[in-house]
Amino acid sequence: MKYIIVTGGVISGLGKGITTSSIAKILKVRGLNVTAIKIDPYLNYDAGTMNPYQHGEVFVLDDGGEVDLDLGNYERFLDTNLTFDHNITTGKVYKTVIERERRGEYLGKTVQIIPHITEEIKRRIKKIAIETNADVTIIEIGGTVGDMESMPFLEAARQLWIEEGFRNVLFVHTTLVPMLDVVGEQKTKPTQHSVKELRSLGIQPDIIIGRAKDWLHEDTRRKISLFCNVPYEAVISAPDAKSIYEVPLIFEKQGLGEYIMGKLQLWGENPDWKSWRKFLDNLFNPKDEVTIGIVGKYVHLKDSYISHREALTHVAAKLRTKVNMRWIDSEEVEEKGTSLLEGVHGILIPGGFGSRGSEGKIMAARYARENNIPFLGVCFGFQLAVVEFARNVLGYEDANSTELHPSTSYPVIDLLPEQRGVENLGGTMRLGAQKVIIERGSRAHRIYGKTVIYERHRHRYEVNPEFIEEFEKHGLHFSGKDESGTRMEIFELKDHIFYMGSQFHPEFKSRPLKPSPLHLELVKKALEYKRNQ
Repeated sequence: MKYIIVTGGVISGLGKGITTSSIAKILKVRGLNVTAIKIDPYLNYDAGTMNPYQHGEVFVLDDGGEVDLDLGNYERFLDTNLTFDHNITTGKVYKTVIERERRGEYLGKTVQIIPHITEEIKRRIKKIAIETNADVTIIEIGGTVGDMESMPFLEAARQLWIEEGFRNVLFVHTTLVPMLDVVGEQKTKPTQHSVKELRSLGIQPDIIIGRAKDWLHEDTRRKISLFCNVPYEAVISAPDAKSIYEVPLIFEKQGLGEYIMGKLQLWGENPDWKSWRKFLDNLFNPKDEVTIGIVGKYVHLKDSYISHREALTHVAAKLRTKVNMRWIDSEEVEEKGTSLLEGVHGILIPGGFGSRGSEGKIMAARYARENNIPFLGVCFGFQLAVVEFARNVLGYEDANSTELHPSTSYPVIDLLPEQRGVENLGGTMRLGAQKVIIERGSRAHRIYGKTVIYERHRHRYEVNPEFIEEFEKHGLHFSGKDESGTRMEIFELKDHIFYMGSQFHPEFKSRPLKPSPLHLELVKKALEYKRNQ
């Protein structure tokens, strides 16, 4: 087994996740079987109960795991499906150790961070490596070196290096190299201090990734090499890129792939970047342009909707169309009206929870429906579009979701039956890949090209079956359902350029070379709408 451990220094948000994903991609194009693990040192068991403003989007896996958004990047770069076990948290580790202690598995012993917590961390890492039969397992340790909560994971990484040997474990340290405008010089002191902190924990980085606005100067690389005890060729520039998907090629250009192969004594195929380069060429050289308005309540932190952003990027490359994403705060729509939506060629309402900003989303759905503007509602966006239709087409004035208005006269969106009586909020929603049956001959069938799909879900509420007949009678057709035929999965509006919604999250399965079908159709119809203006 070979392991690559990615750490970060100076500040968070340097792009360790993109570094990890890029290294994984570099090795995969050489024919190696690669998997990736994200370690999150927070005490939460998983990311499921976190506000997106706290930690960005909650990414959902096929097995229902609610995980860190970096696993979304891993899946997109590697074009693979990961599992809940690929996200290790302090909460998971401590819960397992405490449960073992309660069962008496440590009888006579004092349970301590070392060795019991560190052993559990290593056990989880090795379990994934073995189960996936990986040639290389890449582990990203969240946070920055020096964080108290990261210490057990860094110690476990040090022990892994001792146990597996220096030919089998490689440390990559991502650090900030700031440029002071006053003197116009790239400063290496933050990197030096960060590496010194890492070395004090018994870890010597093998490779340093220097994040900077521009490419590292030669003298900067030499200084980092000298003071951080790393070969010159192992100091890698990570300048700002036009797209995250360009980063693997930036690293490849500097010989990072061959350096890693040599250090870990790996053998692989000649790297084939042809399809990846074509994807980037299409992305960077568009032939057309559209604007999609994304109406949400977390728009001030774009990572809250990172999978939608990436899905639209994948579509942009597929169609050679520049997709301008206009982020629109649904609360502002409530205050200022739908004039904020003027000039968009398509509208996307993503998922979410709670009443804040919900009326603004309903206003946006109505604006798209009445003005024949291409529209896609996802999860909560799907539900609120149903509420809008009930109010303004069916005439149910106070129609609502019981999540937002428990005593509404027309509960067109209601709690899933299996959710009644659920007390714990973490990990109890309808989660993960579920079977969706698509009606033959419907628009959804034309888009997907199949009658059975599996898409990822994350919700507690659904369309109330009692109102389906009335919706259908007035033109809102449910063309996708679950196997029972009672749970609505996709709606489409007749006599509209494109007005669709999905209870599932199609953005979670979108990949650079295989875009989400619903996002692809949204942009196609947005182009059509623009040409007809």
